[in-house]
Amino acid sequence: MIAGHALADFPVGLAAAAAATWTSLRLLPPGKIHLQPLALAEMGLRFPLQAIAAGADVARRALDPELPLHPGFMVYPVNLPAGPLRSSFGLLTSLLPGTLPSGSDETGAFYVHCIDTDQPVAAELGVNEALLRRACGQVNSDD
Repeated sequence: MIAGHALADFPVGLAAAAAATWTSLRLLPPGKIHLQPLALAEMGLRFPLQAIAAGADVARRALDPELPLHPGFMVYPVNLPAGPLRSSFGLLTSLLPGTLPSGSDETGAFYVHCIDTDQPVAAELGVNEALLRRACGQVNSDD
């Protein structure tokens, strides 16, 4: 995008993306992740909307001195196994404005920095975690 774009570049980009995806899938070690297309689509639709809403909230709080900010840390007990799935959850959480995982404790719970600890951050993280679990075919014993 820096050098500009043209419609003729689209097939090359699409081929490069397909080749990178194929290579990545071939190089990943076999795992127990079985993508569920409907849950993956739901996550794909929810994430951008959530990111836009969170970004607007962060911008509004930053620009309006009347709005309270209560930055701080919370501990979120992640119910995902150690490995790629837990790392993916941390990555998705870090992409949402207003939250940033900043390590974990000895039990594997995430320390999450929040722009406002009075917001229902843990509830939102729980919804996102459950959606990621469903999208990757993971089920908890209590499901």
